Amino acid sequence: MLLVYTHKITPRLSYIFKHFFVRTLHIPVSFTTVVEEFVSHNGPKLTYSKLPLGNEFFIRSHPLLYEQGISDVDIIMSHWDEIPCFFSAKVKATIPFDVFAASFYLITRYEEYLPHVKDSYERFPASESLAFKNDFLKKPLIDIWAAKFLELLKEKFPDYDFPERKFEFISTINVDNVFAFKQKGIVRNTVGFIKDLFSFRFSELLERLLVLLNIRKDPYDTFAEIVALSKKENIQTIFFFLLSEYTTYDTNISPSNFVYKSLIKSIADYLEVGLLPSHFTMKNAVKLKKEKDRMEQIVNKPILKSRQHYVRFILPDTYQNLVELGIEEDHSMGYMDHIGFRASTCTPFYFYDLDFEIQIPIKLHPFAVSDLTLKNHFNYVPAVAKSKIKELINEVKNVDGTFIMIFHNKTMSRNSHNKNWNQVYTDIISENS
Repeated sequence: MLLVYTHKITPRLSYIFKHFFVRTLHIPVSFTTVVEEFVSHNGPKLTYSKLPLGNEFFIRSHPLLYEQGISDVDIIMSHWDEIPCFFSAKVKATIPFDVFAASFYLITRYEEYLPHVKDSYERFPASESLAFKNDFLKKPLIDIWAAKFLELLKEKFPDYDFPERKFEFISTINVDNVFAFKQKGIVRNTVGFIKDLFSFRFSELLERLLVLLNIRKDPYDTFAEIVALSKKENIQTIFFFLLSEYTTYDTNISPSNFVYKSLIKSIADYLEVGLLPSHFTMKNAVKLKKEKDRMEQIVNKPILKSRQHYVRFILPDTYQNLVELGIEEDHSMGYMDHIGFRASTCTPFYFYDLDFEIQIPIKLHPFAVSDLTLKNHFNYVPAVAKSKIKELINEVKNVDGTFIMIFHNKTMSRNSHNKNWNQVYTDIISENS
């Protein structure tokens, strides 16, 4: 067990130390404000305060973990060797900055509570983030700090048996449009035929016709292949299903469609499933509950996982609503306009509510990349997209973290719009099984 001496134990301090040591490094941690207890402790220990007690492992504390509420925090970037950091120590310490306050600032998304320019979906854009502006968005910086910190602990306490963690890979599949043509109804398909005709998309027009005549499989119906690959490679795979009424932003088929409900049931028999709350649930808790109830009625068991459609959420409101509905895990922590680590970590973490200064019982699983970001936002060809994903995977492997990516069932189709993208997914899964 690691013992931490500090002059004051606060909810913020307890939260970030437990994430840093327990969840990231798997090292048990406890706290004391009693000097004699700290001095008599024989195991690993460190002081977190303004001044050291002696010649011990010492981290100079920044005021952030002893404050309450939100204020405009002054950030000046520096480096720990070649690693970006901030909240530099004013006096000599074991490391040249307050790694815990800096980690807290990043992982709580403190900057998202401050005034910022939202994008067209009312989201916090990557370009507004400290990580993007200082070129560390593609690095799980907190985990990198933790790994480097661990090496110093091993040097200081060579007799302690420090545990190791292992790299994990999780594939997540968003199903916001289960079929391209099937089950869309006469009106939507008629409109589709007309659009294809007047846009001279004759290949799509023919494909639509062949699918509706049951001559060809719907191009978005890639579920059997995804499930088979998951079982073959023994990769954890989670499906998130959209169960909203039709809106401008949510264009899936009806959530009461028998074929759709049967598909969800069949996948839930083999793999984990979760809810993809629709566009307007970000500000509508009643709609969110309605969609969750639908999902639970289909699979006949509690739904504990979610990911906001379009990754639309407001801090802390969306997470508060999810907790009230019994959601225990959310997979929305990431960007759709960029790749990388929104919370600067590749380790799942519990959300800290800065409004109430308390950790709430929802575990956030940060994703690093979405296929639609690579394909539609950056317009990468499949080969380049694959290399970008591998770069992120290597960053996570370097710290033995958890890599999570988003793919969509429609991206896995073999039509002209998604040519070779299914191979990107297959290769990435096979290489990390």
